[in-house]
Amino acid sequence: MTRRSCAIYATGIVCAHLLIVGIALVVAQVFQTMIHSRLKKEITLTEKSQVFESWKNPPPPVYMEYYFFNVTNPEVFLAGGKAAVKQIGPYTYREYRPRENVTFLENGTKVYALNPKSFVFVPEKSAGDPTVDIIRTVNIPFVAVMSELNSYSFFLRTLVSMYMNSLGIDIFMTRTVHEVLWGFKDPLLTKLHSMRPEVDEYFGLMWKKNGTHEGEFVFHTGEENYLDYGKIDTWNGLREMSWWSSNLSNMINGTDGAVFHPLINRKERLYIFAADLCRSIHLEYVEDVEVKGIQAYRFAPPNDVLQSPKVNPYNEGFCVPAGDCLGTGVLKVSVCREGAPIVVSFPHFYQADPEYINAIDGLNPNKEEHETYLDLQPTTGVPIRACKRAQLNIILKRVNGFPKTKHINETIFPIMFVNETAIIDDDSASQMRTLLLIVTLVSNFPLLIVGMGIILLLVLVVLFCRNRQKKSCCSLTPSYAHVITHCMISKLQSQHEQFPTILGEIVLFFSCSMFV
Repeated sequence: MTRRSCAIYATGIVCAHLLIVGIALVVAQVFQTMIHSRLKKEITLTEKSQVFESWKNPPPPVYMEYYFFNVTNPEVFLAGGKAAVKQIGPYTYREYRPRENVTFLENGTKVYALNPKSFVFVPEKSAGDPTVDIIRTVNIPFVAVMSELNSYSFFLRTLVSMYMNSLGIDIFMTRTVHEVLWGFKDPLLTKLHSMRPEVDEYFGLMWKKNGTHEGEFVFHTGEENYLDYGKIDTWNGLREMSWWSSNLSNMINGTDGAVFHPLINRKERLYIFAADLCRSIHLEYVEDVEVKGIQAYRFAPPNDVLQSPKVNPYNEGFCVPAGDCLGTGVLKVSVCREGAPIVVSFPHFYQADPEYINAIDGLNPNKEEHETYLDLQPTTGVPIRACKRAQLNIILKRVNGFPKTKHINETIFPIMFVNETAIIDDDSASQMRTLLLIVTLVSNFPLLIVGMGIILLLVLVVLFCRNRQKKSCCSLTPSYAHVITHCMISKLQSQHEQFPTILGEIVLFFSCSMFV
């Protein structure tokens, strides 16, 4: 057997082994399983895990953009016409949200934490100065008191209305953006405070929310099951709420939106508990996106989240009292807002019934500016871009005993909306790309083996075809290099009888291999 034949057989054997081993590894997904097991072990809320510090102190900056609806025709609305508003903003604040008092419970399977939030104004990202800019908006304390008195006698409502008029209190108020947002001493609440000390005499949409937290959370660490990573076990000691009218609606599902389990797939339904919305919401896959060179899945709340119970019976539990339901796109949250007729929606009543949009001039809902979404890196489950958008509204309607309301049409009136955004920083994005590259290379190592086997198979085919055309390694029409090699070896062997024959054979083998 010639050296060429040996080379062909050796190439065939190596090729076969590579293909068999590679295909077996691909089918068995050995390396992929190994990587997935490693991710499940590393991505946990434990002190030794690599994600724990970023969970405690999230590196990506979070910005809160506040937009207000300035009422341009209050007299027309009070006379029974359609209100007109003009959006102003944004007024942007940097939000800091470190987790504090972190304590591990139940052998490290759960972790307790507070999440206080503080806000710092960012002038360069804002449309104006909130301490100077004036807006005209609904007087929420007035409407809250009027709504509370709706169940009392007509005589009492009339007396309170007369007293409000004597104080110059109206349905609409004019204040600075800073006052509406962060608080001011309200004359009506001050009077109530003197009679009922538990009533706060200050009012603001974000009053007492700077430097405070939304409650005490206990999270699953993911040690027992990676699918539970970051999920809320209890909130303020509760595993379910008591505000709504069904057990399903009162459930506290999902995470707080900061983390999600690794190895997310497109068919999943993800849950987030939003304390400011007083409920859990779900998100579903929308599309693949790319953020700073990182592939991600975009998840967003589907239409059925705020759908009318007439269309989606699962939402009947959010009608309080039972049967008192609003239409699609709005959610009344009076139960967790001290009885005030507060309604939440997406900005500009995006995805809501047209009747809410058409009731106010100046609204223009669109997906690009008003959709809430979350971009998740599916392998790690890390949010790399988030955009949470929510609008605060109040119900204005006629109340007997308050003459100023006798002409108005019942309207869900927009007050303001917030655009909460966060995107992965450049350093974290670079680390993420490196990690994903390593994961990809290791996961696809069996494919590399298969690829090498295919290359050797092609070489084997070429060698086999040429071997059939030639009787020996050096063919009947040898190249110049072959002739020179034979002559040199023959001369050496004739002059030096002790020259090892095997050396000549090795040189011949390699020369043939090189010039075939």
